[in-house]
Amino acid sequence: MDKRKMRDGVYWLGAIDWKRRLFDSLIPLPDGTSYNAYLVEGTEKVALLDTVDPSMAATLLAQLAGISKIDYLISHHAEQDHSGCLGPVLEKYPEAKVVSTPRAKDMLIDLLHLPEDAFLTVVDGERLPLGGKTLHFVYTPWVHWPETMVTYLEEDRILFSCDFFGSHIATSDLYVGDEGRVAEAAKRYFAEIMAPFRPQIEKNLDKLAAYDIGIIAPSHGQVYDRPSFIVDLYREWVSGPPKNLVAIPYVSMHGSTEKMVEHLAAALVDSGVRVELFDLPVTDTGKLAMALLDAGTLVVGVCTVLGGPHPLAAYAAFLANALRPKARFLSIVGSYSWGGRAVETLTGMIPNLKVEILEPVLCKGLPREADLQALDELAATIAQKHREQELD
Repeated sequence: MDKRKMRDGVYWLGAIDWKRRLFDSLIPLPDGTSYNAYLVEGTEKVALLDTVDPSMAATLLAQLAGISKIDYLISHHAEQDHSGCLGPVLEKYPEAKVVSTPRAKDMLIDLLHLPEDAFLTVVDGERLPLGGKTLHFVYTPWVHWPETMVTYLEEDRILFSCDFFGSHIATSDLYVGDEGRVAEAAKRYFAEIMAPFRPQIEKNLDKLAAYDIGIIAPSHGQVYDRPSFIVDLYREWVSGPPKNLVAIPYVSMHGSTEKMVEHLAAALVDSGVRVELFDLPVTDTGKLAMALLDAGTLVVGVCTVLGGPHPLAAYAAFLANALRPKARFLSIVGSYSWGGRAVETLTGMIPNLKVEILEPVLCKGLPREADLQALDELAATIAQKHREQELD
């Protein structure tokens, strides 16, 4: 695909990755993704904002075939899906300078072995005139790495936001059309990589509120020509309260834990609480991350392996601890055969969660009537806690 005009002197470049289904060897990509770069041509200078994943280098270089010079390579974020083609682009335009924050400079030298004299570092708020086009650099740390910044193109009111406001979607549409589809993709994206940094993101949202933004152009997914759509969603995800929802990731080897989870889920629904179940051996971790973003309560369903929690239950606890969801309550249910320390191990894996631990329900073998009654009591407790917290 050739470069696409957005405004006079402003172009989308990049690559659409229709086939990619896994990111960072971890994150599922059910809809593929894109790697967006942008070209800004002033009357005096030309800037390329970000590059593409190294696997798509040929696509970007083909789009640059008719561009005689690039003066500046703006690197918002050092991660290789954006910076990975800085080397090949510098080979084509050896006089260009890589513009970044000082911290990004150090990372890019480490990650890509770029020469130190190739860099021009900028401070927060610095402007770079191109001739009729002015790039205004704004530090936005922890969206989602510490070195990140965004660029505001003053004359055209375009915010080039890199990972901030991104979504993993492969589509030929340059601008957002189906807002429902994009809202889900952007939520998945936020839950997977942005959620741990909600306080910092809130500060950056406040910082950007001072700018008159007409377009948000991220480095993954489509361009927002209605910026309030994604900004309002971010406000909700960052600072909105959790929902009247219980997320239950679980693993069951022989069916006992699954029986307990299904009984608890039914009791919660009868008590007016929404439930989402995640059978961990087949779960899309992105879906689980989205549920964690919303859930008022997290319940881990665990069976015991060699005296400890099943590794997939441990992974769910590790994921929750890393993502730092807004959940206010947590419990554990499950079955064991001859003993173990599943509860102690799992609760010790979640120091980042500021939650109230509700009484776990563990049973030996298949659940008996007393165990099912304990699950009913747990459901009633959760429902009451949600009512007291006024979770909707």
